[in-house]
Amino acid sequence: MRTNRLGNTGLIVSELALGTMTFGQTEGRFAAIAGLGQREADALVRAATDAGINFIDTADVYSEGKSEEITGQALRNLGLRRDEVVIATKALGAMGPSQNSRGASRYHIMDAVEASLKRLQLDHIDLYQIHGIDPVTPVEETVRALDNLVQRGLVRYVGVSNWPAWQISKAIGVADRWGLARFESLQAYYTVAGRDLERELVPMMQAEKIGLMVWSPLAGGLLSGKYSREDESKGDGRRASFDFPPVDRDRAYAVIDAMKPIAEAKGVSVAQIAIAWLLHQRVVTSVIVGAKREDQLRDNIAATEVSLGENDLKALDEASKLPPEYPGWMFGVQGAYRDGAVSPRRR
Repeated sequence: MRTNRLGNTGLIVSELALGTMTFGQTEGRFAAIAGLGQREADALVRAATDAGINFIDTADVYSEGKSEEITGQALRNLGLRRDEVVIATKALGAMGPSQNSRGASRYHIMDAVEASLKRLQLDHIDLYQIHGIDPVTPVEETVRALDNLVQRGLVRYVGVSNWPAWQISKAIGVADRWGLARFESLQAYYTVAGRDLERELVPMMQAEKIGLMVWSPLAGGLLSGKYSREDESKGDGRRASFDFPPVDRDRAYAVIDAMKPIAEAKGVSVAQIAIAWLLHQRVVTSVIVGAKREDQLRDNIAATEVSLGENDLKALDEASKLPPEYPGWMFGVQGAYRDGAVSPRRR
């Protein structure tokens, strides 16, 4: 298992992370994803760590806190040393009935981190992430609150999930101006069939040295190999009962058509090709893989051994490339006037 630095830090994480959204029981729209008890979760954590995964991602809202509880207990049941794992969790969603039991306010963050630490049975969280945008709380308040957690030793690093590029840049500016802990990671949706973040987020992450943690690398199972353009109903996985995240079906099936011959030629699964493509993208720090069964997890882990050649990557790029949008298409039109101004090796 290869490893990478998380953002602009000295923290080393595995190129795959174990996602724990399947741990615990829940109701509502995410019920189809969850369902695992302690014994099944212990087996997945053991399989992941045995394969070299040292990065585990959870969130307080996963199964109403049960995912964090099961994750923390798994670490104890398996006798894992604290320095063997990097634990990431998230806060934002409603954890109670009041308006102050949710969001990215100082009020909620201070309560949420203490509750997560208790559920995880830990004295600190390695990566604490704000799970989404809060349209009410000023970003300055959120950044100051997270820095306070770092100064108190409750949190080592901070990051965000599902934020736009402009808001992350603003938060980094606030942190730099006041000498506060800066966001080191973004957890975002990214697949070979959904490359939207390449428009704004990727250039921002590269400029600011932000690490990327990818969620739903198989587009909610659509890229697992179970689904085809000819008959969508053949799929019996998560997509059949929970159609998320949104995907451009025409582009997705074009990508699946391109992945199948590559997978057949290499003797691997379509899912492994989809994950391998992500691992070939320089902006990606770690790909979060979740599973309900050990065989699913092992299949995903095997993607780390898949090498894609130049022709493979070109074929996948052609099938999945984004249509041009403004202002992106204007950059190419206007940018040529600087050609030759600086030697390529100096750029």
